Amino acid sequence: MRGARLLEHTSDVYIEAFGADLREAFEEAAKAVHATIVKNLDEVRPVETKRVEAEGYDDLSLLYEWLEKNLLLFEIDRFVGGDVKVLQLVRGEQYRVVGMVVGEPFDPKRHQAGIHVKSPTYWLMEVLEGRDGGYVRFVLDI
Repeated sequence: MRGARLLEHTSDVYIEAFGADLREAFEEAAKAVHATIVKNLDEVRPVETKRVEAEGYDDLSLLYEWLEKNLLLFEIDRFVGGDVKVLQLVRGEQYRVVGMVVGEPFDPKRHQAGIHVKSPTYWLMEVLEGRDGGYVRFVLDI
């Protein structure tokens, strides 16, 4: 089972993303960022593919950088990702994630704007992997 859900928070967007392993959880986390920015994410066409790479010094910094890079796709390139695939997730001596985001340029005539996200935050951030799968929790500052 994989996906993402909103958790209760008073003023920002608090998300839990989960999957069979951390790779899937990171995919779902990136999709959740895009779904926060654009409400009708299921209508995003697979027109273009963008490579996204992030590095960190531990699990939390890696997740933060991954979320930030996905946010910057929209903020800088005006690109909306409808699907995300993590190709590589390295944790240990090195912390690195490489993925592909499939989507299209934002079109205000076709895409319904969601919530403006300022940044991911470290507040309440968690990265966990166990026998029952992987999950990440994070807050998006809006």
